[in-house]
Order: sequence, then structure tokens, then C-alpha cells
Amino acid sequence: MPALCRDCLSTFDDVPKRCPACGKSRVIAHPELFDLPIAHIDCDSFYASVEKRDNPELSSQAVIVGGGTRGVVTTCCYIARISGVRSAMPMFQARKLCPEAVVIKPRMEHYAAVSREIREKMAALTPLIEPLSLDEAFLDLGGTERLHHAPPAVLMARLAREIETQIGVTASVGLSHNKFLAKIASDLDKPRGFSVIGREDTVAFLRDKPVSILWGVGAATRAALGRAGIRTLADIRRAGLARMEDRFGASGRRLFELANGQDARRVSPDTAIKSVSNETTFNEDISDRETLMGKLWHMAEKVSSRMKARDLAGRTVTLKLKRADFSTVTRQTRLEEPSQLADTLYRAGEALFDKLPPNTAYRLIGIGFSDLGAADGRDPAGDLLDPNAGKRAGAERAKDAIRAKFGADAIRHGRGWDGD
Repeated sequence: MPALCRDCLSTFDDVPKRCPACGKSRVIAHPELFDLPIAHIDCDSFYASVEKRDNPELSSQAVIVGGGTRGVVTTCCYIARISGVRSAMPMFQARKLCPEAVVIKPRMEHYAAVSREIREKMAALTPLIEPLSLDEAFLDLGGTERLHHAPPAVLMARLAREIETQIGVTASVGLSHNKFLAKIASDLDKPRGFSVIGREDTVAFLRDKPVSILWGVGAATRAALGRAGIRTLADIRRAGLARMEDRFGASGRRLFELANGQDARRVSPDTAIKSVSNETTFNEDISDRETLMGKLWHMAEKVSSRMKARDLAGRTVTLKLKRADFSTVTRQTRLEEPSQLADTLYRAGEALFDKLPPNTAYRLIGIGFSDLGAADGRDPAGDLLDPNAGKRAGAERAKDAIRAKFGADAIRHGRGWDGD
């Protein structure tokens, strides 16, 4: 059976308990190990791992990336997960479960920069990369063996090793014959995992898995399937394609195909990001306009940083607010020209906010760009209605240059400074 040492990358035709070349035990073996072309790579607790890399004093501590008692956990390290902390969990609950955790506010611009380093390493292997987020992506390595003189499994083991040794974060790899199974595989052995689901063992692997393992099956879909007596993938297969389509339409066909391990989607490097946004939940409801606008500017800068990191510009601005009674308000406006600037985003959001009833208390504010496209490098030059637009754009670009050289906190805008 083909085998691979994930530490020294030696390959074998049998399955030793330890690698005969380096003596390490991280050996993976599978009958189809060197034949499967589709990989999913997922960095382990990416944001928390970057924070631990940057501050080695945190290495043995529980780390939660998030903020505010009414915010949510963005991500957390595996030490915090032992205590029950999970992504998207309310911060007050996470703090209760893991009171000793170090809580760090997200640094999205910094994480995006680390992500670009990882993406460059992927691009050296194949142009067929489909990013899902800053910390995970699909790769199609079909046909690359001749170029790199190594099968996809070896290339992915080498990539994971380079990410760990050269960039300082760990990653888990899933390898299979389609995207659906590759993504499942990458979750089977975290952290620092490498799992394989082959063509021959697909049916056996999926046999009694719960429907929640399928893409797109959240609480609402799970409840709808449950009402139809469907709780496992075996139930879907027993129901048959005709019944699934009759009951659930096109979604029924998709669920039936996935339950049988079928996924014809290609790894698509052209999959577009639809929007870039950021929001924050306050510790206490806020009705003061000046305070809200300070928060809005802070959100606009975060969104702008992500847009600039991806070299994107947006044509539509969306403002999101959540009232004290949890009802949500969203407003949109379309810009004259696409932009990636924090100043443009903030001013559009401010104009939308000023059309809402005054003195309303809000518990959340968010803002974002959508209708995205590649940035063309042009900034507003100013016109009769806003003659200073060009000067503000130049000032923002100057601040970006200072931050790039001296760090994100080297310069702050007074409007967004909240002292933390």
C-alpha cells in the first residue's frame, strides 16, 4: 500500500509504523494515496495561531480572538476549545467557559498579509486555487505530477510543512476525488492533520453520517429533513432521487448526489468575492451619534484594509444596524465610481445613517462594500460638490504607506480612536 512520511516526505510501498528514513511516526497510507487530485487545506485556528506565532508567550495559553462582552468569538485556539469555546459563540459565554483565556481583538489586515504568503506557496503548485476564506482553499493538482515530479499527496504534505516551518502556523489537509469529500477529510484529524477519502471507500465512509455533514445543511434544512424522517445520509439514499426532488426541489437533487459522494463542481479560481464587510456588537446600547460615527469609521477602516489587501473596489455601500430590540435595519447606496477607500465608505454610511430616525439606541453597527470588481488605481479627484475628496484620498494613501512601514498602529485617525 502506498505510504508517505509527512515529516521527511519519503514514500514507501508498505506501511511502516515509523518512517525508516527519519524515524518519525507521522506516516499516512492509503491505496489511492498517490492518485487523488483534489485537496482542501485549512489552517488550524488561523487567527489565534498567527497571534501565538507573533507572541510566543501565548504558546501555552488559551487564546480567543474576538472582543466585547456582547460580541462573538471570531476564532480560538485548541486549548480554549477544550473548555468548550467555539467560533461564533457569544463572548460572555466564552469568557464563562474559559475565564483564563487571553482575548485579542482581530487584526484582519495582518491576517490577510499572512494569508497572501500562504497563497503564494499554493500558486507555486497549481493555478487552480479556489479560496474559501483567508485560511482555507481548494487546490486541483490534477496533471501537476509531471511538472513537480511528485504526486499531489507529496506536494500537499510539502506545502503543509512549509507553511508550518516558514510561516509559523499549522494546517490540515484533506485529499479526495472531489471538493465535497476533500473538505470533509481536512476536518477529520485536526490540528496538523492529513486525511484521505478515496473513491473505493467513499460509500463506506458516508454510510451512516448525519445530514449535518452536508454543505448547506444548517438548522433550518436539518429540521425540514427531520420532518421528512431523514436524519442520516443513509436515509437520503433510501428515499431516492425522485422523492428528494419531489419534496425539496433542486436542493433535493444536490443533497442526494452529495449523500452518494458525487460532486461535479470544479475547483474554480475565478469564484468572485461578493462582498466585504465588518460589524461590531456594543457592550451597551448606543444612541449618541458621535459615538456611533466613531464606531462606523473604525469599521470602514477595517473593510477598506481588506479591500486594499485584495485589490478590490466596490460600487455599493451597505449600512447595517441592529436596534436594542434586536430588529435589524439595512440601507444601501450606489456610488458614482467604485472605491476601496475608508473615507468614501464612511461618508456613504454616514449619509445613510442620517436618514434614519435620530436618538435611536443601537446594539450593533456594520458597513460594507458589494458589487465588487478589480481596483483600477484611480481615486476621486474632487468636484464642485466635494472639492476636498482628492486631498482626503491622498491623505489616506499616505497613512497606508506609513502603516505598511511602521505597523498598523503607527497612525490613527482621531475619528476612529476609542482608546483600546
